[in-house]
Amino acid sequence: MEIKDNTFARQFETMTPEGLIAIEYSFQEKKIFLTKINTPDTFENEALIDALLKNIMEIIIERKFKLMPIHPRVVKFIKKNPEYKELLPPGIRM
Repeated sequence: MEIKDNTFARQFETMTPEGLIAIEYSFQEKKIFLTKINTPDTFENEALIDALLKNIMEIIIERKFKLMPIHPRVVKFIKKNPEYKELLPPGIRM
């Protein structure tokens, strides 16, 4: 899966047969806030969103950021994948 970091639009993007999937983010200090997931109207592939989020977590680890999951779907992903809880800043619990 190819993920493009569109810094101008502040979103991670990937193309699927159904269309563009984008996860919007914002920065504050060394924290990245995942704020919104944009999918095509007919998109229902939750496994693809999980795979996209796993790839984004690897990017966050590589860049040494802390993660602030704002979107409920991202919070659900972190709860299902406790290995990524280390990305949360001190004091943030899921």
